[in-house]
Amino acid sequence: MVDLIRMTYGSSGGSGADALGMRPMQARVFEARAAQFILLKAPPASGKSRALMFVALDKLENQGVRKVIVAVPETSIGSSFASTDLTSNGFHRDWEVEDRWNLCVSGAENRSKAHKIRTFEAFMESDSLVIVCTHATFRFAFDALVRSRGVEAFDDCLVAVDEFHHVAASDDNRLGEILRRLLNREQAHVMAMTGSYFRGDSVPVLRPKDEAKFRSITYSYFEQLEGYEHLKSLGVSYAFYRGRYISAIKDVLDPNKKTIVHIPHRGSAEAFDDKHNEVGLIMNALGEHVGQEQETGFDLVRLHGSDRIVKIADLVDDGSDRAGVKTALQTEIRGPDGRRDDAADRDKVDIIVALGMAKEGFDWIWCEHALTIGYRNSLTEIVQIIGRATRDAPGKPHAQFTNLVAEPGVETTVVADAVNDMLKAVSGALLMEQVLAPNFKFYRREDGDVREPVHTDGEGRVNIGVQGLLEPPTERSRAIVENDMQDLVAKACQAMDRRVVGDDVAPEVATQMVLTEIVENSYENLTEDETEAIRQDLAARMNLIRAAKRDAEGDGGAADGGDAAAGDGDDPGVNMSLMNMVRRFINVRELDIDLIDSINPFREGFDVASRALDTPLLKTIQNAMVAQRIQMSEREALVLWPRIKRFREQEGREPNPHAEDPLEKRLAEALAYIRTKKAERARANADSQE
Repeated sequence: MVDLIRMTYGSSGGSGADALGMRPMQARVFEARAAQFILLKAPPASGKSRALMFVALDKLENQGVRKVIVAVPETSIGSSFASTDLTSNGFHRDWEVEDRWNLCVSGAENRSKAHKIRTFEAFMESDSLVIVCTHATFRFAFDALVRSRGVEAFDDCLVAVDEFHHVAASDDNRLGEILRRLLNREQAHVMAMTGSYFRGDSVPVLRPKDEAKFRSITYSYFEQLEGYEHLKSLGVSYAFYRGRYISAIKDVLDPNKKTIVHIPHRGSAEAFDDKHNEVGLIMNALGEHVGQEQETGFDLVRLHGSDRIVKIADLVDDGSDRAGVKTALQTEIRGPDGRRDDAADRDKVDIIVALGMAKEGFDWIWCEHALTIGYRNSLTEIVQIIGRATRDAPGKPHAQFTNLVAEPGVETTVVADAVNDMLKAVSGALLMEQVLAPNFKFYRREDGDVREPVHTDGEGRVNIGVQGLLEPPTERSRAIVENDMQDLVAKACQAMDRRVVGDDVAPEVATQMVLTEIVENSYENLTEDETEAIRQDLAARMNLIRAAKRDAEGDGGAADGGDAAAGDGDDPGVNMSLMNMVRRFINVRELDIDLIDSINPFREGFDVASRALDTPLLKTIQNAMVAQRIQMSEREALVLWPRIKRFREQEGREPNPHAEDPLEKRLAEALAYIRTKKAERARANADSQE
């Protein structure tokens, strides 16, 4: 396996609760409790449900809210919003949900739609304060209540929507339409929560004018992991298989690691059999199936060459036994003191096998390895899956995400598919590097600036000074840089193609030409200065960590006291604590926009991925990329012109079109293109004067 990303965090332990029992993210949200519309963007398993409880209780007591409606995508997630003891940790009131109003408790899925709607209507007529239901139940009940009482039935209610990325701004998204009605009426309160907020997957989650109404709170993966006590590092890797994925399972599935295995989507190229048979083959790869645990329904497998029995929770089987397996997974084992028994709870199960489940909202703190089989095109799905392994837990210093994919070029019949599959894997890893990074905010640093070149503000953003940076010149461009950069980063990662990873690609082609196109295609009617300011901010986000890693690799950066995470023979410098690495890099040299534009993050990611390929296969992929060579464009030629001039100054000659170096050949092609275009224009001018 190859680690495309390995992040090491400071492990400051700063995620402990305050006097009110709130962790740092929850306290930040509570400070915004007076806002009528709140949008919380925070990683999976960061405590969003409890943040909602604190805010909701305050709104019930102090802000005139009379009812709280919590809507979740599926019943299994509803357990996160069950009655919770808050007073023992310092808050003045507990979160209480009566059983009759919790429509996500065990067995609720067997109730009819009509029964749930009647229950919801009864709740709205009652004196009770809180109901928990699914998105679907809320949609149907909303329609029924509006028919009988009008939309004003929801006035002075707090509507909390968990996993908010299920909402979409398209007209055919019913939940999105309901939210817009509530926002436009401005009589209800809304709290939206999401662990993955990539609008670039399809249609926007919110229309810009609707999103502008929200008080937005962002809590990054970095802040979450930096504050953990136990989990110190996170790796994102992938491995290849030939033939069927089952042939490689025993190489990537370590029964000594608590693992969630996500088998391929049905209908995908990686799925090769009935889903139940695939689960059986995974078990056979580990050992001999010897029965089921009666109390839990977990499958028992004796490992090959050992007497050890591992417990496997099969969530792929959607028969009558699955409800019992889900309940067993969600039931925490407690000791005589009423607290979680860590050893017993950890030993409860070893491996979970899932299909379309155990992603968003699924809570298994002991998971240390998320193994996903097959490509996942959805950025949201990748982030949700990785989030399953990023809970802090005793005895869990490292978490790993592995994507097991078909070896490109071996099983595909079209050569271009080999390249595209390779780039999809790399682009997903590049995106996760951005997701796992701090929430950066860049500013123009002038000579004599007395501010610390790296400092963190009250919103958790890491402010970085960049010499020569063009700051956003208008309110619109400032809003884009402030709110939309995650989406632009996602689009940039998805834009990986032959233009940005070939041996003959200059870094400026990626950082200037391609990123400019992304900005221009995302927004209409931007001025040149607006476009360039947004592009520079985007390039800085994508290249800062890459530049710091390159610097650390160059001189063994762990010497400055940064943590080194052991494993897989990696250079300790690469594993230096992320913020130590960034601070050290910026303290050693001034960060300027020219340095940022000199790094091609796509190419460097591709080079790391290539380490897993044998030489003949890598050569096949490189040849395929050459065969897909795009024609020289005027835009690329203009981007390369400064580099051509530098080449002539440094080498005392022009680039050679027959050189062995692919980049020099490309520069020669650009020079020839420029000369041809110049001659064409000269002839056109001469013709026009005749």
